[in-house]
Parts: sequence; C-alpha cells; structure tokens
Amino acid sequence: MENTTSKHTEDPNKPAPPIETNYEAHKENPGPAPTVNEPDNEGAGQAMKWIIPIVIVVLLVVWFIFFRNNTSA
Repeated sequence: MENTTSKHTEDPNKPAPPIETNYEAHKENPGPAPTVNEPDNEGAGQAMKWIIPIVIVVLLVVWFIFFRNNTSA
C-alpha cells in the first residue's frame, strides 16, 4: 500500500479557468465515448422476471410446510 497524502494543492490566488462559450469548436468531439458499445436487448432482466417469482413461491411453500404452525407461546 502506498503512503501518499491526498492533499489538494491548488493555488487559492490563481484565477479560475474561463467559462467555455465556444461550443461549436467541440461539436466533433463532444465528450467521452460510451463504455459499452454492445446492444442490451436481452439482459439479466429477462432471467430475473422468471427467477424471482419462482424463488418467492418456493420460499412460501417452505414457510407453509415448516413454520406455519410454529407458536412459541
């Protein structure tokens, strides 16, 4: 592990950078590219909409079989 200090060493007397107003100059390169360039047409949501209800039904069946008549009074 490095022993470095993370101090912010910006000069408080230095003027702030100017506000950008020339947006036409950056029209060709507006910003960073997206991280993933693949379509998300069949993601995990398709599996989850089947897995979650099945798990809930199985847990309800287990609860009704083992814990329904558990009265500790």
